Amino acid sequence: MSERIQIGGLSIDFLRSKHDTAGSLDLMRMTVPPAGQMPVAHYHRDWDETVYGLEGTLTFRVDGAEHAVGPGDTLFIKRGVVHGFENRSDADATCLAVLTPGVLGPEYFRELAALISKGPPDGAVVREIMLRHGLVPAG
Repeated sequence: MSERIQIGGLSIDFLRSKHDTAGSLDLMRMTVPPAGQMPVAHYHRDWDETVYGLEGTLTFRVDGAEHAVGPGDTLFIKRGVVHGFENRSDADATCLAVLTPGVLGPEYFRELAALISKGPPDGAVVREIMLRHGLVPAG
């Protein structure tokens, strides 16, 4: 069952989650608009992430090194490693993200989307939401 979650200009389509994979994985398609980025570099406490580029190019910074992920490219981000991304192009960039094991689910994204829909969020509240869901902000 697919669910679309909109966080500002960022679209996340949950294709599979921990709820329907018995915790094996979370699978989502993420579309990032031009100049879109992850506002808070972070690491995952309890899961690894594999990214597969579909359209456009996202630039990931993983443990201080930059990696361009375009169509057909993959990137593995081990749990505990600080990372972030941005779309430096003039077109949308889309990728698949697979989180293993599936412990995040869509709840984090739903909560963040609800917060951001009310206006610019308080950084302390964002941090609390992230930590509660297993994402640890860097710095």
